Amino acid sequence: MGLKELLQLTTERNASDLHIVCGVAPVFRINGELNIFEQAGKIMPQTAKDYAYQMLNQDQIKEFEKENDLDFSYGIAGIGRFRVNLHMQRGSIGIAFRRLASEIKNAEELGLPNIVNELALLEKGLVLVTGAAGSGKSTTIAAMIDLINTKRKAHIITIEDPIEYLYSHKTSIIEQREVSSDTKSFSSALKYVLRQDPNVILVGELRDLETISHAITAAETGHLVLATLHTTDAVQTVDRLIDVFPPFQQQQVRIQVSLALQGVICQQLIISKDKQSRIPIIETMVVTPAIRNLIRDAKTFQIYSSLETGLKIGMQSVDMALAEVVHKGLVNEEDAFIKARDPEGLKRRLIKLKENSGHGS
Repeated sequence: MGLKELLQLTTERNASDLHIVCGVAPVFRINGELNIFEQAGKIMPQTAKDYAYQMLNQDQIKEFEKENDLDFSYGIAGIGRFRVNLHMQRGSIGIAFRRLASEIKNAEELGLPNIVNELALLEKGLVLVTGAAGSGKSTTIAAMIDLINTKRKAHIITIEDPIEYLYSHKTSIIEQREVSSDTKSFSSALKYVLRQDPNVILVGELRDLETISHAITAAETGHLVLATLHTTDAVQTVDRLIDVFPPFQQQQVRIQVSLALQGVICQQLIISKDKQSRIPIIETMVVTPAIRNLIRDAKTFQIYSSLETGLKIGMQSVDMALAEVVHKGLVNEEDAFIKARDPEGLKRRLIKLKENSGHGS
């Protein structure tokens, strides 16, 4: 079976990912579950190499053969666009495809809380979208960029590895820079970005100290900086920003982060009750004066209680979000407890919701 046919099936089956691994048939990930496509037969090393090299130009082939790893985007007209990772394993090529949506959905269509739009439309500061790989960070960021593109007259510069969603110019102008083909690295692009007169900067991933430092500086100097991190909750996100710096710098960085950070959107996906889709579970932190003080005073562990009491201004903890989807009948309790930060607290919250709905009937 050819690569084009496999990618066509990936789209038709609404799979989020396709894995090509030698010695096993192609594997689709559908609603978070792996499905082996036995009909296609086991992938042989030469087949995997043929699939990989038909997607690459000469420069990419040289880079892959030098590094043994390569990230890029790949599109086929009428089928869709994919984020691709090539890598070596046991002497043969492995390929991971992540399917990218052809259209950019807005926050409401994605089931995201209103605060996501409010954070997107801020004039300045650092806004982070975090979560594990495959949790929908790129989709949320795309919705935020598209909203800015529609509502503001802004110069938006994105730095991505690779470029995922393609934006058209609306009321804003958008420049999309891809690491390796348009710029050497995230940190290199950020070093020069302020000379390009941006209003909004998207950093695909805060990977290292230099990138984080440049992003904080850009946010401090009156730009809106949107970025992603592989962290699972708001407190861990703040700690990661600070802990990457050497100890002698951390107090200064705490002050900078406390002033520059505007909000954190932490997301994960959970299987729906009918097993037919995945529901976004969103923890949101809006940085209030009280939270700025906690960050500055190295008391980030106390932020959890602020999330629990900040519902009126758009904050919620992961357990609050889980309780809501269970109460609405969208998700099984057992699945929610696996994702909960505090299972006992979630249990109490669900009991309270049931009691309140009972009083209301």
